[in-house]
Amino acid sequence: MNLKKWSTMGLAVSVVLVAAGCGKSAAPTETAKPAAATAAPTAVASAAPTTGAKKLSGDFEIQYFVGGYGDKWWKKVIADFQAANPDLKIKESAGPKINEQMKPRWIAGNPPDFVYIDGPELFDRQMVTDGLLEDLTDWYKDVKNVDGDKISDLLAQQPPQYDGKIYNIPFVLNSWGIFYDKALFKEKGWAEPKDFEEFMKTSETIKAAGINPFIHTGKYPYYINGAFLYPAIVSANNNDYKLLQDMANNNLEAWKNPAIIKGLNKIVQMRDKGFIDKASVQINHTDSQSLFLQHKDAFIPNGLWLPNEMAKDVPSGFDFGFIPSITQDKGGKVVANTSTSTFAIAKKAKNKDAAKAFMQFVFAKAQAGQWAELSGAPSNIKGDISSSKAPNFVKDAAKFLSSSDTVVVPTVSFAADVDKAMQDASVALTIGTITPEDWVKRVTDVVAKQKK
Repeated sequence: MNLKKWSTMGLAVSVVLVAAGCGKSAAPTETAKPAAATAAPTAVASAAPTTGAKKLSGDFEIQYFVGGYGDKWWKKVIADFQAANPDLKIKESAGPKINEQMKPRWIAGNPPDFVYIDGPELFDRQMVTDGLLEDLTDWYKDVKNVDGDKISDLLAQQPPQYDGKIYNIPFVLNSWGIFYDKALFKEKGWAEPKDFEEFMKTSETIKAAGINPFIHTGKYPYYINGAFLYPAIVSANNNDYKLLQDMANNNLEAWKNPAIIKGLNKIVQMRDKGFIDKASVQINHTDSQSLFLQHKDAFIPNGLWLPNEMAKDVPSGFDFGFIPSITQDKGGKVVANTSTSTFAIAKKAKNKDAAKAFMQFVFAKAQAGQWAELSGAPSNIKGDISSSKAPNFVKDAAKFLSSSDTVVVPTVSFAADVDKAMQDASVALTIGTITPEDWVKRVTDVVAKQKK
């Protein structure tokens, strides 16, 4: 394993990661805690093993990050799986800092069996590069869940591929976007912006009312990149998201595309109008989210986990509104930059049979439905995103994601060093210390090193 590359993971955050500090609203879970085998099984089809399935036994360890989505679903699904497989000894390694705590074990070649790739310190592309994950390519082709449904037929987004191979399967479907308070906008008579021109006009009105139009999570700039910059680049590239994919593949020619500069200039326009809260650059995601909830700021770039993460701090009457993008030109399509959190099996897992069986178990429709209910976020199972049990902001996202007027961008994952360079450059751009051209040069210098 390349230990130098692994060490960069603590500094870099992937496009697909949930907020690095999401653990603030989640109660820490004890590391290496045994699953509650006494929990009553749920009366769903997925609570029983498939007929003829191999009997599972031995130790089985699951690593999962507890952030904005909480851990209610994990407790439930693990208890259900334990009830269906009583001879297994399931160990949960979980919590807001679990990825950091488990890193020495991954490096030492003693990883857990099953891993939820989400939160800080885990970066799917880097894990694949370092040979940490099991190759699931052949297994995934025909594998069925415990209900007998072919998993590949159920997914809204297919697994990412690395040189044509599959190592992780997406379970959580998230869309980046811009949040606002519908109740505040209704009270003030402000309209939801449909494009960048309307966003800028509305922001002028908001600023005149004494409220900062826009705040971002300065210490975690991948929020403004994922929710603002990437959609802007796609819109500027005639709604073709292949440019983002080429950028992620370190194609130096792609980085010369003028659509990147056009997208960056949207940040410049917003900055030069004084619409970006100057506090942004100094604070983390939860602090910026708190200011947003207090109506100190009207818009915030974020992911669908935001309302659940801040549930304890949401004022009475606050009504989350969600727009996937605000950077399209008048008449242009909305761009939904989606991301997924994925499940994988360690290459050096000691109980691969149990890990694969658990994968088949969690991709049952019943478990996916429970995820939407218990986490407040959509799963990657088709149809689940518009579940009537989902919160209103998730339903808003579902309408956009299912609309023919929306460009849905599949998950794009950048190399760790490149992603870090983009984050740093975006912060510098928001405060005016560099130009869009400087931004591109900074990042392409890092891309060029990756090519060597």
